[in-house]
Amino acid sequence: MKDVLLITPPFTQLNTPYPATAYLKGFLNTKNYSSFQMDLGIEVILKLFSKKGLAALFEFAFQQKNITTTNSQRIYALQEEYLKTIDPVIDFLQGKSQTFARQICSEQFLPKASRFEQLDDMEWAFGSMGLQDKAKHLATLYLEDISDFIMECVDENFGFSRYAERLGKSANSFDELYESLHTKTTYIDNVTLTILDERLQTEQPKLVCISVPFPGNLYSAFRCAQWIKKKHPTIKVSMGGGFPNTELRSVTDVRVFNFFDYITLDDGELPVELLLSNTIHPNTSNPNYKFFKRTFLKENNAVNYNNSSPKKDYKQSEVGTPDYSDLLLDQYISVIEIANPMHSLWSDGRWNKLTMAHGCYWGKCTFCDISLDYIKIYEPVAAKLLVDRVEQMIQQTTENGFHFVDEAAPPALMRAFAIEIIKRKISISWWTNIRFEKSFTKDLCILLKASGCIAVSGGLEVASDRLLTLIDKGVTVAQVAQVTRNFTEAGIMVHSYLMYGYPTQTEQETIDSLEMVRQLFELGVIQSGFWHQFALTTHSPIGLNPSDYGIIPDYRDISFANNDIDFKDTTGINHDQFSFGLKKSLFNFMHGIGFELPLHNWFDFKIPKTTIKKDFIIDLLNTEEVMLPKPTSKIVWLGGKPIISHTTKSKKGMTSIISNLTFHTQEESITIKTVKEDGEWLQKILEKLSINENSSVLTFAQLKSDYENHLDTFELFWYSKPMDTLKNHGLLIL
Repeated sequence: MKDVLLITPPFTQLNTPYPATAYLKGFLNTKNYSSFQMDLGIEVILKLFSKKGLAALFEFAFQQKNITTTNSQRIYALQEEYLKTIDPVIDFLQGKSQTFARQICSEQFLPKASRFEQLDDMEWAFGSMGLQDKAKHLATLYLEDISDFIMECVDENFGFSRYAERLGKSANSFDELYESLHTKTTYIDNVTLTILDERLQTEQPKLVCISVPFPGNLYSAFRCAQWIKKKHPTIKVSMGGGFPNTELRSVTDVRVFNFFDYITLDDGELPVELLLSNTIHPNTSNPNYKFFKRTFLKENNAVNYNNSSPKKDYKQSEVGTPDYSDLLLDQYISVIEIANPMHSLWSDGRWNKLTMAHGCYWGKCTFCDISLDYIKIYEPVAAKLLVDRVEQMIQQTTENGFHFVDEAAPPALMRAFAIEIIKRKISISWWTNIRFEKSFTKDLCILLKASGCIAVSGGLEVASDRLLTLIDKGVTVAQVAQVTRNFTEAGIMVHSYLMYGYPTQTEQETIDSLEMVRQLFELGVIQSGFWHQFALTTHSPIGLNPSDYGIIPDYRDISFANNDIDFKDTTGINHDQFSFGLKKSLFNFMHGIGFELPLHNWFDFKIPKTTIKKDFIIDLLNTEEVMLPKPTSKIVWLGGKPIISHTTKSKKGMTSIISNLTFHTQEESITIKTVKEDGEWLQKILEKLSINENSSVLTFAQLKSDYENHLDTFELFWYSKPMDTLKNHGLLIL
């Protein structure tokens, strides 16, 4: 018997669990509440995509007489081949049988339907990928064929990362979702509810908390809640997560609470703790009795928002380490869907999820929900505590890949984290979201790479300085170009979020933005990107003050979900027409082709000529300022100890001793020559500058003072040729 059951409803990701329940479980451990968590998404997928599950799907489709399309008829005719291959393919994608890659890549093994018609294009898009990746991609197409069969013949709402998403998008009224919940349960519903009921019977929780991160989880969340209310009426049910945090802040439809007893907003730790104190041991003498935190509930047949608890939210240092126990970590499926390097990180491999800082340290972008607590309240985690959590999670999950799910990871904390990782000699791979700000110098990027950083994503948004100022992004195109080059040259992949259709954006600015993006890809300083069309959200500065940005919102009566707002742009420009051309050109740029084509080739309508010079970005990169070290700049040495030898040099009757310091890196060996006194000082100081358990980072001022206490003028030595060589091989100014 458990105090609480934590559920992620279908569907989110195939390759890794969504982290919300792991965060909550980690917190509940600190409060000695017993909990069990489950990812219903992966459990349903594994049930469907098995020999037994697939046989049942084929039988159901046949009985329903739904096998009508040419594609579904082909798949049904090849059902024996699918039944024979499904279990070994799933095993391979779970990493259990890597030698099976050769079999999957052979021509005759996998049955093929319509998804494989793209294969010629995909071979071009992916190039000469390795055997394992090619097998993953072929296996992914195979699964997508089966997915198409399910949508055509069994359940049109099915999707690997969403279910009935349409019902959760812009659902200002609860009516359509309510009506759907009172129709017969679907095939996928029945699979989901069977798994859920088995878990409810084994765990017997007093409270069920369902985390709903996206619109594609909403319908299933309500189906689960409906089932619990019907079959286990004594269990209390609560909803939290990203969807209610952004969309259900003004819910008034009392029918919602026929399914859920509670809906909590924002950080879940304290609200869930108070729910437990009110459901497990409800008594009037409890000081928390009927005191809640940011919680909707039904009282007197009306929706009431209860935020009466005087308790303050927990600090990030107090919420505990995310706990991934109970989840089927060895059964997630790695897939390779599309030829986008960053998107492959999302779908291939299992990642431990952590957060460097709560909220966003910038918190000004006008399109973002900066009025909400998950953005507005900024609180970083101390680097040492963060690395403690990394070590605990590696021990628990045996995985050393980390995705930091920050709104924008702060550069100073990333630096401290990297130093702590290197100091403890931990080998990890990690990636995160950032702002392309000038703090990301060449040397900081090298440090991040040394700590295991493999990729960053950030918003260039609209590559126009006028619009970046209007967005209040706090960056310029020149800054983005220089920072992305710093990351790229350090060996860290860069993904850029791109935006079109921003209020007041002209056609000229859209085309000029595309030209700048073209140049960034041609120069190789960005490797991955994705165009998003601007969407107006009610909690953003634009949504709160639309007239300031030249748009006319189409407000509707809200009784359920409230986030995306339809609007008219007073410019009258149809931004939708640019979508295909922008995405097609970017797809080509990501694969190193199409740079020489005029921009109008990507569009089937007339566009203005770009006003951006062909060498605009390269000129920006060539005019980068040389930054002199500040006295407070930290100096770090990433290299090893040198091998020292001495030679004697005679010139005009004068004899001097030269120190030869040879450094071995993973790629090469370098030797620098200095006078003996400088060589001896350098040998000692590099040991102090090395990152290890006993080191304390020195500043530039401290380094200068130490040198001049023993020798001569520091600047002459610092800007000498030997020191320039070291600066290019691991001596970093941070």
